[in-house]
Amino acid sequence: MLLFDQQHAPSPRRVRIFLAEKGIAYDRKQINIVRGENLSPEFLEINPRGRLPALVLDDGTVLDESVAICRYFEELYPDPPLMGTDALSKARIEARLRHVEFDGLLPASEVFRNAYPRFQSRAFGGNVGTIQAIPELVNRGKVLVSIFFKRLEAELNKSQYIAGEGFSIADIAALCTIDFATTSARIPFPDNYSALRSWYQTVTARPSTTA
Repeated sequence: MLLFDQQHAPSPRRVRIFLAEKGIAYDRKQINIVRGENLSPEFLEINPRGRLPALVLDDGTVLDESVAICRYFEELYPDPPLMGTDALSKARIEARLRHVEFDGLLPASEVFRNAYPRFQSRAFGGNVGTIQAIPELVNRGKVLVSIFFKRLEAELNKSQYIAGEGFSIADIAALCTIDFATTSARIPFPDNYSALRSWYQTVTARPSTTA
């Protein structure tokens, strides 16, 4: 199977970490989003939405959306469990995952897309045509990310990991979101949040995070 990837993009990285935690081998091909390779005719044949990641299975089936790809492998390889083991833990992890995506990743992407010069006419990802950047959205995105950090700090004062006492896909998503926010979107990491800092150090020590 072949994973169409972009090394520094948060969503493909989520899949790489997930697969590394599962110990699953795969091939991958880099697609440069900045240069618009995700909008080339060749890639749009694979994923007409022009988004990464995309996974082509050995039988030619194409899966897109990082969580859907992870769900596929969770069903095939349930150990170690990364998406819950019973109805309650699955629901909690799903909820926390959605919180990370909506409260953190989306506003961080808003900051990056509306501030980075190479995306001035591609301010929304994927195959949607010309979308001009709106600079005023950058400050709003930064405020929302700061609120996201604050909420994470409060929650991590109550539990070891994002969705409870076990490492899960919610932690993978949060790590990728934070790294994207602090590097690509250039939003400073809040060093005054000790619980968040401790969690971050614990999670980044996992070998899978370098995948």
